[in-house]
Amino acid sequence: TLVAKMKQEKMVVIVGAGPAGLATSACLNLLCIPNVVLEREDCSASLWKKRSYDRLKLHLAKQFCQLPDMPFPSDAPTFVAKNGFIEYLDNYASHFSVDPLNNRVVESASFEEHTGKWLVITRNMLSNGVEEYVGRFLVVATGENSEGYIPEIMGLDSFRGEILHSNQYESGKNFCGKDVLVVGCGNSGMEIGYDLSNWGARASIVARNPVHVLTKEMVQLGMTLLKYIPVDFVDYIVLMLSKWNHGDLREYGLRRPTKGPFYLKKETGRSPTIDVGTMDKIKAGQIQVLPSIEKVTGGKFEFQNRKVNQFDVVVFATGYKSTVRKWLKDGTSLFNEDGMPKKRTPDHWKGENGLYCAGFARGGLLGISNDAKNIAGDICKMLAEKGD
Repeated sequence: TLVAKMKQEKMVVIVGAGPAGLATSACLNLLCIPNVVLEREDCSASLWKKRSYDRLKLHLAKQFCQLPDMPFPSDAPTFVAKNGFIEYLDNYASHFSVDPLNNRVVESASFEEHTGKWLVITRNMLSNGVEEYVGRFLVVATGENSEGYIPEIMGLDSFRGEILHSNQYESGKNFCGKDVLVVGCGNSGMEIGYDLSNWGARASIVARNPVHVLTKEMVQLGMTLLKYIPVDFVDYIVLMLSKWNHGDLREYGLRRPTKGPFYLKKETGRSPTIDVGTMDKIKAGQIQVLPSIEKVTGGKFEFQNRKVNQFDVVVFATGYKSTVRKWLKDGTSLFNEDGMPKKRTPDHWKGENGLYCAGFARGGLLGISNDAKNIAGDICKMLAEKGD
């Protein structure tokens, strides 16, 4: 049964209470601009609290991961663990009086020409009631990691084993003694493969695309050097270190991209893979690297090199997709068909009619901080120009 509609008006409506939504609300609160944060889950930062594996750590040094106006405590480790980051986010929200409304699933958001405002219709999952939120400005902070993506593979529906997306994977302790295939050689795929092997599973990793494998220290060095020298030189230095450290990756079934790691990060948003110990296991033959899957027949997987292997479990570490276009009705000034910004960084965050996005720059937590500051500053400027 539907409860009567509730209507609330705020200057800014923010959809999503991950780091991007929290940071944007905090920046607006510092400027005394009224805002409301709507979150579909029952907690903020749900990707971190509910859909990340146990051994996860921030892959970048803490100075590149802090949100606006609140550094990590000085005694925090350089590379913060999952629980430490969750604690930081909760303290951040508390410190800046960010209080999201949880269990609010946005069904539609549209720009009303006659009022010049955004109308956001949500379903309150606790009361099953419809709620309406009206704002002069709308910030989409649902991010690029909204929904797990599983690619289409011929015959996958014939597989009777367990299929997981990396956002459902917690730890390898349940897979001891099993043959597990991890699809994807990005940060999640390589780390999940390592974790599985540590727990006694027979892990294999599908490396569909070329990949740069660096250590976290190499990435930290590269990000520091980028402040002073051009990206080409930084890539040259970091690649020299990587080759010296890991040798020729082709021996182990991995290929390096033709362009450098920091160039690719800037141009495509694709991060280098940070080695947590996986490469040593690959070199020792404890983790097998396989090419793309051609087809699946029952429990048998046939690969591009014509190898056929059997598996009990498949974990897809194949990334995420944006779900913005499912509910945002008037967002074409900002988003393309894939629900990602049309404009390239640094101009990606602003659309028309007071529409913004935070956390879509493929720039990690540093990108999120920049988005939040840009959006709050722009809204403040527009209100000042209009004398509000």
